[in-house]
Amino acid sequence: MATVAGSTIDRSTAKSDSQSLAGFADRWIYLFMAGLFIVTVLVGFIPDSLAKISAIAAGQRPPFPPVLHVHAVLMSAWLLLLLAQTFLTATRRIGFHKQLGMASVVLAPLMVVTGIVLVPTMFHQNWAGMQNPPPGVDLGAIEIGKKFLSSLVAAQLAVGVMFAVFVTWALAVRKTDSGMHKRLMILATVLPLPAAIDRIGWIPSTYPTSFLSPLLYTVLWITPMILWDVVRHKQLHRAYVVWFAIYLPVATLVANLWWSSWWIEIVQRMMGVKG
Repeated sequence: MATVAGSTIDRSTAKSDSQSLAGFADRWIYLFMAGLFIVTVLVGFIPDSLAKISAIAAGQRPPFPPVLHVHAVLMSAWLLLLLAQTFLTATRRIGFHKQLGMASVVLAPLMVVTGIVLVPTMFHQNWAGMQNPPPGVDLGAIEIGKKFLSSLVAAQLAVGVMFAVFVTWALAVRKTDSGMHKRLMILATVLPLPAAIDRIGWIPSTYPTSFLSPLLYTVLWITPMILWDVVRHKQLHRAYVVWFAIYLPVATLVANLWWSSWWIEIVQRMMGVKG
């Protein structure tokens, strides 16, 4: 009897430990995702920014426009807010989480507005640089740069719209569906991340002629969260179903517009430039 009782207790303890571990991972997987996003941005943007600052100091490129600084500050604030919010949730400080969450109501619209201003601003700055290239620059490379710049507008517009949609959705359900809310916040934040991933030089890329790599990397970067959910709950959470139902058609559209001569012509006409 002692042996049977001991076995029962051992099984019960093992089950309890397993559930505690699973509960721990349930809370901390979102903090891990927020940390992964921040590391990605730092690895992608710091070397690239330092190189561009050196080029500015050497007179090889114009200074960054003010809206780019504003955008960088807002994006950094958003990532830090996501990190803080996931930490507060993981440590069960829900009251502080709700209070701090009001900042997202202000930050998200500001990010969208600065993004709308940033797209044509950076387009014109980069276009002007390609119109007056330094001596010795291959004209074929300039033509490729113009096509890439024009193709990129489709991706930028798509990211801006989808980010706004998913953040709005996440905020709308924050009081009624916390599971949907926390996943959608992560899924919204991953959308602009290819801007950093593309700047990590040692990662394979299909740029500039194809949109395939940013499409795949966006999905890859959320894979840890999806895999944990599937392993833990034995099913795909509806937040991912909704996300993929919107993301994949939009990304496919962007991939088809990429390097399309008629789309490039539309963008250049819209921006008031001539190829």
